[in-house]
Amino acid sequence: MQLPREAVLLRIFIAEQDKYQHHPLYEAIVFKAREMHMAGATVLRGPLGFGRSSRVHTAKVLRLSEDLPIVVEIVDSQEQIDMFLPVLDTMIGGGLITLEKVRVLQYGTDRVS
Repeated sequence: MQLPREAVLLRIFIAEQDKYQHHPLYEAIVFKAREMHMAGATVLRGPLGFGRSSRVHTAKVLRLSEDLPIVVEIVDSQEQIDMFLPVLDTMIGGGLITLEKVRVLQYGTDRVS
């Protein structure tokens, strides 16, 4: 798979306990992205964060939280991201989704020309 030099970074900010059809939402997003042949997806678990509610979620020892911030990142072409967004809209009840243009320098072992 080739990624264009100019691509789009899709970031999805959700909570660890968010679900989609009885599965963790972050997992469902990654498997759906794979099913749709997206270039790749990465899930990042945050040790500390807050969102619209201003409720702090933390991984500190004295405040063990099972609802830590999760960020799912997907980099792909504008066209692929545009096809994925309506699907994502059916999966996510709340959260934050951002898009930004990125310059791809390398994808896999081959440099992008």
